Amino acid sequence: MTALQVSARELVQAAYENRYTWDKAFPGYTTEVTLKLGDQTFQGTAKVNPDLSAEVFGVEDETAHKTIKNQLWEVAIHRVSRPFESVHGKNTFKVDGTEADGAVKIAVGGSSEGDAYKVKGNEFTMVHRHIHGTVVTIDTFSSYDTGSGYLSHTYDSVYHDPKTGELKQGRSEFVDDYTQVGSYTILAKRTVTSADGPDMEISFSNIELL
Repeated sequence: MTALQVSARELVQAAYENRYTWDKAFPGYTTEVTLKLGDQTFQGTAKVNPDLSAEVFGVEDETAHKTIKNQLWEVAIHRVSRPFESVHGKNTFKVDGTEADGAVKIAVGGSSEGDAYKVKGNEFTMVHRHIHGTVVTIDTFSSYDTGSGYLSHTYDSVYHDPKTGELKQGRSEFVDDYTQVGSYTILAKRTVTSADGPDMEISFSNIELL
């Protein structure tokens, strides 16, 4: 293994281990939730359990109920702490150039052939991954420092067909804001502006740990 490959792996591992995650003692939480979907507003309550499953209460509209549940699941699944080797042990990494802003481009081989990352300052500034028959590319523009790892603050996403390169879902822009509850950092608000619409804003208030 060359020095470049070693350094690429070390760069990815450092960024991976610098992500903010919840520990195994995470108790779950309850929250009030307000969802603005296009020109409609829905309010209810929700619960994220210690196993990271989510429940939504008081929202009868099927689309709104599903949207809230999906958002809670998506947030929680990214807070799971898994050892680097269990996720990337079968992958290889190679430095593929450096961007003007200093971000290092890294190509992934092995079990995740075709994936790619950009790493700058121990943070992922771009993630390009094949997930369930779709290629998702996420560029992060700013981050939030929790003191125990970073979280993305402003970022966008685009989805393509891996075989044809055809756009499957247009660009969506995200802004995530966080709050500290006990010893945990929890999403307080997410705004999504989508090329395919409708725009979405989801806010969480009165967050209490279980």
